[in-house]
Amino acid sequence: MNPNNKILIADDIHPIFIEQVEAAGYQCDYLPLIKPDEALQIIGDYAGLVIRSKFNVDRTVIDAGKNLRFIARAGAGLDNIDEAYAVQKGIKLINASEGNMDAVGEHCIGLLLALMNNFIIADAEIRAGSWKRETNRGFELKGKTVGIIGYGFMGKSFAKKLSGFEVNVIAYDKYKTGFSDQYAREVSMEEIVRHSDVLSLHVPLTAETKGLVNEEYLFHFKKPIFFINASRGKVAEVRAILNAIKQGKILGAGLDVLEVERFPALAEQKWFDELKNSNKVILTPHIAGWTFDSYRRISEVMAEKLISYGS
Repeated sequence: MNPNNKILIADDIHPIFIEQVEAAGYQCDYLPLIKPDEALQIIGDYAGLVIRSKFNVDRTVIDAGKNLRFIARAGAGLDNIDEAYAVQKGIKLINASEGNMDAVGEHCIGLLLALMNNFIIADAEIRAGSWKRETNRGFELKGKTVGIIGYGFMGKSFAKKLSGFEVNVIAYDKYKTGFSDQYAREVSMEEIVRHSDVLSLHVPLTAETKGLVNEEYLFHFKKPIFFINASRGKVAEVRAILNAIKQGKILGAGLDVLEVERFPALAEQKWFDELKNSNKVILTPHIAGWTFDSYRRISEVMAEKLISYGS
C-alpha cells in the first residue's frame, strides 16, 4: 500500500476539503468517528493526518505515523500537537487561522457589547417580570481603550471589527514588533496594563502563556476592565477572574474558553458554582471560531495550504 498520497481524516470537516485535495491527487479516508486508539493502529499507512480537537497528537502517534509528511488541524491552535517533536521528525504542520478569524472577531464584539450593555441580565429580568432601566444602564465603546494581547490573525480581526466604534486600540505581542497598522497601535505590556478599559486575549497556549492572567497580573491594571477570552482557557485562571470581579477590577467577563471544558469535568471544579451564578460573566462553549461560515472556510484554507505545500 503506497501511503504517499493518502490522508486520514480523523474528525468532522467540511467536504470541500476532500473535494479540493482529491482533485489535486490525494486520496482521503474520511473516518470522523474513529477513536484515537483505532487511529493509532492505522496511522502508519498515511502521509497526512487531519484532526480538530478530538485527540492529542503526541510522540506515540507521531512515531506510529512512520510515513507522515503533514498534520493539518481544522482550527487555529496547534496546542494538541507535539509541535517540537513533529518538526524534529520533518512533519509539516498546517493550521487554518485565516479560516475562522472573522468568526472569532465577531464573537468577541458580541460578548463585549452584551457585557457592556447588560443584555443577558436585562433579558432575564424582563422574562421574570421585572423592568429595571437604571440598574441596567450600560457603557458605550466610543472613546474607550481596548487592549489586545496577541496580534496574529485573531487579534487583528478583532481590532478590525472594532474600527467602526471610534475606540483606541492598542496591542501587545511578545513575538512581533513593528506591527502597528490602521486598526491598532503596538505598545508595551506596561501600556496595556495602564490604559486598557477592555482586555481581550488572542494568544496560543504555550508554556509562556499558560496562567498569564492570574491574580498578580490583574492586580496591576489601573482601571476596572471588561475582560474577553476567546483564545485558550488555560491562559486565564478562572479563580483570579472571579476574585477580580468581586474586587471591582473586572466589570464583566466574556469567556468562550475555560481552564476545564465540557461536562462532567467542568461541574466538578471548585469555582464552577460561583462562575455559573455570576451575572457579571457570559459563557459560551468554545464556539467563537465555529460558525456555519467558518466550518467551510477552515477546510478551504487547509486545502489551499496543503495543495501549495505539495506542489
